[in-house]
Amino acid sequence: MNFISNFIDKLTKMGAYLSAFILVALVSLILIEIFIRAFFDMSTMIADEYSGYFYLASIFFGLAYTFSSDSHIRINIITSRLSKKTNNKIDILAAVITLAVLAFALYRTILFTYDSYELEMLSENVSETPLYLTQLAMPIGITMFMLAVVLFIFKGFTND
Repeated sequence: MNFISNFIDKLTKMGAYLSAFILVALVSLILIEIFIRAFFDMSTMIADEYSGYFYLASIFFGLAYTFSSDSHIRINIITSRLSKKTNNKIDILAAVITLAVLAFALYRTILFTYDSYELEMLSENVSETPLYLTQLAMPIGITMFMLAVVLFIFKGFTND
């Protein structure tokens, strides 16, 4: 169990680093676009399109780490008044429900990405980027998020 726990922890941290790198790339792309427009009266023609792709990828790759580091928004008006044991049971139940929702989201994003691949869909912008490449971040990010939730559930049962 320790090996799996360490693997999932490293995977979520890798997702966080990738998310941070993509955010830096997003900001850089926007700054380059601003600079080129201001000084050369030109455009990269892809900044708007790719900033959306980068934003989507940064969110999905960062979800697992955000969950693992307990950084998602939690409303604990009720649970803060309960015992630790009851709170743990509620957390496990919420995690199981989260896992079910994520399983559905994973299924739908896989279908969505696969359809884009099968239909050879391209973006309507100048770059004509294959859309499945930009959509791969969704199922990958959701899979990492699901692994983090499964680890949370197992830790909840072992009181780790």
